[in-house]
Amino acid sequence: MMEWLIATLRDNVEIPLFLSLLIGYSVGRVQIAGIALGDVTATLLAALVIGQIGITVSPDVKTVFFALYLFAIGYSAGPQFVRGLFSGGLQQALFAVVVCVLSLGCVYLVVILAGYDVGIAAGLYAGSTTTSSAIGLSQTAIEHSALADSVKADSIHMLPAAFSISYVIGTFGSVIVLGILGPKLLRINLPAACRDYVKRVGGETDRSGRGTAWHQYVARAYRIDAGSALVGMTVVQAEHAFENHHLFIARLRRQNTIVEATTATVLEVGDIIAISGVRSVLLNEVGQVLTEVDDPELLGVQVEGTDILVTAKQIHHQTLSEIARMPETRGIFLTAIHRGAMSVSIPILPDTRLYRGDVVSVVGRPADIAAIAKRFGYLDQKTERADIAFIGAAIALGALIGTLTLNVGSIPLTLSTAGGVLLIGLLFGWLRSVRPAFGRVPRATTWFMSSIGLNMFIAVVGLSAGPGVLAGLQQLGSIFVLWSIAAAAVPMLLSLYIGKYLFRFDDAILFGCCAGSRTAAAALSMITDKANSDVPAIGYSVAYATSSIILTLFGIVIVLIT
Repeated sequence: MMEWLIATLRDNVEIPLFLSLLIGYSVGRVQIAGIALGDVTATLLAALVIGQIGITVSPDVKTVFFALYLFAIGYSAGPQFVRGLFSGGLQQALFAVVVCVLSLGCVYLVVILAGYDVGIAAGLYAGSTTTSSAIGLSQTAIEHSALADSVKADSIHMLPAAFSISYVIGTFGSVIVLGILGPKLLRINLPAACRDYVKRVGGETDRSGRGTAWHQYVARAYRIDAGSALVGMTVVQAEHAFENHHLFIARLRRQNTIVEATTATVLEVGDIIAISGVRSVLLNEVGQVLTEVDDPELLGVQVEGTDILVTAKQIHHQTLSEIARMPETRGIFLTAIHRGAMSVSIPILPDTRLYRGDVVSVVGRPADIAAIAKRFGYLDQKTERADIAFIGAAIALGALIGTLTLNVGSIPLTLSTAGGVLLIGLLFGWLRSVRPAFGRVPRATTWFMSSIGLNMFIAVVGLSAGPGVLAGLQQLGSIFVLWSIAAAAVPMLLSLYIGKYLFRFDDAILFGCCAGSRTAAAALSMITDKANSDVPAIGYSVAYATSSIILTLFGIVIVLIT
């Protein structure tokens, strides 16, 4: 029975590949003290174990899946990466560059002190920085290097062993250093810092949702009695009569006739008006000065919710309070903002800025949504269809660009097909954010491409390296664990102090910037949970987009300098 099973796995590589994914995605979700291995680490470990029986997988398989992953990451990170370089996120982008260089430098110093070869160096770098995508570029760089074939083979076999150890340390280390030790080392009360930040930008609360700029709204009907302060006001004046609250009068009943309300409509005694707004405002403030009545017909306003991709220049870098004063936003309620490759949820506060590439979720009447979509950018209607022709053309073009080689003396420099795909994805992702008429790739599709692409690549690496990984782990020894801790922890610790005292980030977003610069999604989750606020996410997206690109490309650099 066992012999049949082993023979079947060897002869049908699709079975161990998908079995690795099954185990990886199942085990990776298990949390201990709020920390999980993650899909990538668990998939690699599962593949390494299964690979002990000796499974041969064509290297072309990992090349194809890695290309899907890199394109998805570049396409998703493009808008934030470009924004970080050329507009409001420049400070966060520069900080990410500094941290990336520190990470590379610390790994290189460890490699020199410990005397590790290029394969261990590449695995240590990719793992300690939790940049799985650097493995592919490192392997390609090793394969194209001037090393002897035997040395190349040994290096490529050592790479996954070094990565598997250092990745676990890097992941857990980011959570511990940034999410737990960081606030204590800097003596920052993170929940208090986030509450203070919200108050300073015009909000009144935290993640719970009360008092933020706009929220999912309700509609209620109120009668204007004689003596009401609203008598004689225009609709737009009445909408602003309750200070600091976003209210909307959609229509009214006058003399038993329902009419659509315009901004110039003058309110009269006996009018019954339909007011939309935050439930607590309607109950606690509007209800104190107007008489609420039951009028289902008046309240039967057709509304819809949809997403809008922000592409307009005039909206880019504007705060929500500035946008709220635009005529087109009348009757529209903002319910969510998602930003960046990780679709990070951004807090809805008056001082929150919108940028090209952001996806905002809004609720309102269809006509009002159509009007605001023209001003903001592009209606991002829910769809399951992706522009596969565009994806194919982009990956093919990127791979072609990556095959080009530049000789510097006797050293051939090349991005490799993987690096070319990453950069073309970055370019096309940015173009999509400003010219949304082409290249539609839904967020669900980019998530699938990045998730299945990376983990299938990792599974192939693990299965191929399986037979030699135990020998590699024995060769690395326990001292490698200590070197991995040093390579992972030192840049993170330095980033805390550099971010606070050199870049002077606000305490509320400092840890989000640090997590983004280390592409540490697990750390961000811990930080927002500790803060009971999504405010730290404001500093995450630009730093993440910048670091995800630079750290990946540094996979080539670590091979060249080692």
